[in-house]
Amino acid sequence: MNQLVHSAKLKPTEVPTARESGRTNDPARTMAEILAVATHEFADKGLTGARIDEIAAATRTSKRMIYYYFGSKDGLYLAVLEEAYRRMRTIEADLHLDDLEPVLAMRTLVEFTYDHHRDNEDFIRLVMNENIQRGDYLRQSKNIQSLNSIAIQSLQAVYARGVAQGVFRPGLDPVDIHSAISAFTFFNVSNRHTFGLIFQDRASPDKANTLKREHVVDLILRFVSHQISA
Repeated sequence: MNQLVHSAKLKPTEVPTARESGRTNDPARTMAEILAVATHEFADKGLTGARIDEIAAATRTSKRMIYYYFGSKDGLYLAVLEEAYRRMRTIEADLHLDDLEPVLAMRTLVEFTYDHHRDNEDFIRLVMNENIQRGDYLRQSKNIQSLNSIAIQSLQAVYARGVAQGVFRPGLDPVDIHSAISAFTFFNVSNRHTFGLIFQDRASPDKANTLKREHVVDLILRFVSHQISA
């Protein structure tokens, strides 16, 4: 089992300075840049293969500064995971699904999730890598549950309104709906290379096209809107 992520700070006399790295003293901007570069590094090489030295060089910081902000390589990795989910949920909240009628709201959510995953392959690779780790690092997060529970609450509200208006069938668990959306949109990116090689007409050199956007939307709307025959 991996050791718990720690965030031990350096002593005041050990705090790295901006002069040391040649950067302007702007901690928030520095941390954001470190997270952005580290996201690609961890997504591309996984936790084991990623190198703090390369992240430091790309951000014109130092290993000491990275460890000052994030405690350790493990701490940086967990921060990257949390930031990836936080960024997705923040954009998702801006969709204002409560202002849309249920079918349009569900369509909008599926389209957003499809587009987000297609355009953010690093996010998919991070989640794939964390599954290889059996979720050991996300399990240590104090924020991941609250970040994602908001998404379920929003979906629950859309679904409940749809049931009340008679456009969605009753008896579904919002987590199951969320899982179905995630399954289709995640597979579209996670398997695009192997799927494209096996079925060459589906190969895409740029962005994922394993499943067409309109087909995923249709599948989800049919799932929530119609009774399934035995």
